[in-house]
Amino acid sequence: MRLAIAPRRLRLRTPLPTAHGTITERELLDVIVMGADGVAGAGEAAPLPAYDGVALDDVHAALEDCRPILREAEGLPRAQILAECRQVAVLPQAIAAIDLALWDREGRRVRAPVASLLGAEAGMAIAVNALVGAADRAGAAAEATALVAAGHRVLKLKAGVGDDAGRLAAVRAAVGPDVALRLDANGAWETPREAVAQLRALSASGIELIEEPVHGVEALRDVQETLPGLPVAMDESGVGPGAIDAGATRLVCLKLSRCGGITGLIEAADRARAAGSEVYLASTFDGPLGIAGALHAAAAIAPAVACGLATLDAFDGLDVDPALAVRDGFMRVPTGPGLGIRA
Repeated sequence: MRLAIAPRRLRLRTPLPTAHGTITERELLDVIVMGADGVAGAGEAAPLPAYDGVALDDVHAALEDCRPILREAEGLPRAQILAECRQVAVLPQAIAAIDLALWDREGRRVRAPVASLLGAEAGMAIAVNALVGAADRAGAAAEATALVAAGHRVLKLKAGVGDDAGRLAAVRAAVGPDVALRLDANGAWETPREAVAQLRALSASGIELIEEPVHGVEALRDVQETLPGLPVAMDESGVGPGAIDAGATRLVCLKLSRCGGITGLIEAADRARAAGSEVYLASTFDGPLGIAGALHAAAAIAPAVACGLATLDAFDGLDVDPALAVRDGFMRVPTGPGLGIRA
């Protein structure tokens, strides 16, 4: 099989401040795997250096390491090809691209959606949250009001980036008591004690869950045990060996790029649940192929709460496939063959 790799750059409409720094654009690698039968599968690699510490050039090199394996892989089962690629390309962002492309190719070859190949339902509705990116009170309130008017019932705000209490209170006042508000701190608070103090102060506005209030499995466990009524979600700390197997938090936020694709997402979800945590999926501002892959995985995983996959509208000038539209707070698993979207 032949491998093609091409860079792609997507720019955000509005810069997004986070505890990791401000995100203004995404650099991706589009990947095509073509078989001798002429059927091609598409995938993407989406490292986010400020978030996962992985550079695009390193992912490109890891993908090149897979080229000889793919060249000799004609006729081999998808799982075997992926296992061999995992041996040489240790970066999960590279494995995710190969995994997506292999699933897409297999689905296109048999003319079935990937969700169906996973034993799940294509067309299933997946609840998603919307991101309120404005850093000021008035802007956040206006943005939240527009999102709720568009049908969203779960909103996420970044925490640790300024006037958290004022911004959260303004959003709650704007949207009323029936909209779920979740926070993502990206490990902004240095100690469990600081995180607990901040979260107790913010709790007056009502919080559905808090993602990564601090970094580190034991620090997260401390916050969760101190605030048993507030679901804590492990996010960035989940990359460490054994982290998602620790059962330290009530929730684990899983991301396709970090887990190594659809196959890795499903494996990680099984491990987290075996340890007593529930799971949901989110995006590191992936491109359309990454979002499509996560939706197919979500059909098989059945996440516990709304997923953070409604991020494509954040990009300027991106022609989003209608199969990835967000309607009334839901996205549907694409029903076309393979990943079900145009590459």
